[in-house]
Amino acid sequence: MESIADLPFTLGALGAAYAGGHDPARVMREVGRRLAAVDDPGIFIDRFPDETLEAMVAALGPYDPARPLWGVPFAVKDNIDVAGLPTTAGCPAFAYVPEADAFVVAQLRAAGAIPVGKTNLDQFATGLVGVRTPYPAPRNALDPGVVPGGSSSGSAVAVAHGAVAFGLGTDTAGSGRVPAGLNNIVGLKPTLGALSSRGVVPACRTLDTVSVFALTVDDAWTAFRAAAGFDSGDPYSRTVPVGPLGAAPPAATVGVPSRDSRRFFGDGAQAASFEATVAALAARGARIEAIDFAPFQEVAEMLYAGAWVAERHTVVGPLLASDPDAVHPVIRQIVEAAGALTAADAFRGFYRLEALKRALAPVLARVDLLCVPTIPAFVTLDEIAADPIGPNARLGTYTNFVNLLGLCGMAVPTPARDDGRPGSVTLLAAPGRDALVAGLGREVERLGKRSLGATGWPVPPAGPVADGAEPDEIEVAVCGAHMSGLPLNGELTRLGGRFLRAVRTEPVYRLYALPGGPPRRPGMVRGAGGEAIAVEVWALPKAAFGAFIARVPAPLAIGTVELSDATRPKGFLCEPAGLVGAEDVTAVGDWRRVVAEVVA
Repeated sequence: MESIADLPFTLGALGAAYAGGHDPARVMREVGRRLAAVDDPGIFIDRFPDETLEAMVAALGPYDPARPLWGVPFAVKDNIDVAGLPTTAGCPAFAYVPEADAFVVAQLRAAGAIPVGKTNLDQFATGLVGVRTPYPAPRNALDPGVVPGGSSSGSAVAVAHGAVAFGLGTDTAGSGRVPAGLNNIVGLKPTLGALSSRGVVPACRTLDTVSVFALTVDDAWTAFRAAAGFDSGDPYSRTVPVGPLGAAPPAATVGVPSRDSRRFFGDGAQAASFEATVAALAARGARIEAIDFAPFQEVAEMLYAGAWVAERHTVVGPLLASDPDAVHPVIRQIVEAAGALTAADAFRGFYRLEALKRALAPVLARVDLLCVPTIPAFVTLDEIAADPIGPNARLGTYTNFVNLLGLCGMAVPTPARDDGRPGSVTLLAAPGRDALVAGLGREVERLGKRSLGATGWPVPPAGPVADGAEPDEIEVAVCGAHMSGLPLNGELTRLGGRFLRAVRTEPVYRLYALPGGPPRRPGMVRGAGGEAIAVEVWALPKAAFGAFIARVPAPLAIGTVELSDATRPKGFLCEPAGLVGAEDVTAVGDWRRVVAEVVA
């Protein structure tokens, strides 16, 4: 049996250890040993004593592999309620002891996870540096001279040291992504409403989301799925598809900041690291589209102005009025600015944001995802001591706009930069496309050699991906312009379609380039002399299937397609009468190659 001291705290390793007879009580004790070895008093504000953790373990019952997080230790940012521990939001004068867990904590406990304690944060979740706290500030897990990132600093650092398997944070301006980038871990920021915020002290209630830190994308997704669920007690909760993790489409269109709109504030190593990741995505098959990011940056600048500063004041204002010295001076400076704002200022901000959203809508419609640097440059403790505001604002360059636009995202580690500091990019997509982001994130985290967090543990092999539809979905095989990266793929993705697998048909079809367009369309016909034709299989919500097939024009039709993997999904076929004037491209066998080589 593997020594507990050598056991990586990843979900795969913990699951294997428990299946092999490891005692979760020993794992809980190992959490304390690892934290003692790190010797950073700033990570946790409060922790459960050993006897409480042992009681939680005893309540689990026998090992149950059906509970995906059985015996898994996790950390909780101290603006999220855990019954039995104070919630301080980083402010002792604000503290209260909740009688119940936050909804997400209760969900995770039901899946078998064990909360070990409450972690440090930028007070009232206001900051991206992680040092705006009356408690000792956590140290960056990799470089103590660099800020740990905030506001979810403690959770990120605990995960990076391998002391817990995952941690909960919150994200309004980038607090679930910036600490991940600074500590070489994954930071999952879901679609707003996918994770309930009931039992969470808000920063900006309309923008906040609970976030997940983990050492790998697979682990972050597993914890996210366990925590997700519609909560009727949260007026901002919504039903968001959170199915099993699948593969990324082979030819996604990825938008990146154009060279003249990229901001790295003189950090050449960060610029080179980002460029290397973009090149690797292109080599993988992604279609890279340069985008002027000035409008995104204009959205980002709105977050700490007008309506959203006033929204922070709704939480902090009463304490500012009764005991202003209890509030961190930098937080006080930011939030007190709301006193000069009027309701009219808030509405002007809402109007401006909607105008920017409308202007950006066609830009976002052209791409499947965005890929941006998680941070533009590293910030040292000396820099933030000299200027508490400016460097913090720079850290939000590629994060502040995300929640205002309603995007989902994930910060994913990349190979270390030339100077040894961790690399990281953030993948972003439209609401509800969390699985697409995670699918590509699994590939990004394996683009080169690196280790997990600050542990030195190697990146584990990727787990299996789901390549079949869920019960509320229907599989659709596409062979032409609806394939990933091609002009009509958006007709699938806008209806909630998700990529399942790339495969070929049985060798019984002929492929034709039909006349007309743009875009050019193929016709696949069953017939003598057929070949195996390349297709992609997508899962489409059953509720959206009618809307999809209503757009299918003659001579195309939806039928049953025979695939080489022995599945028989619905898919595009062509009526033989529609082949008049069509070009037989069966010998090419792949519409992407046809577009590139024959009809381009």
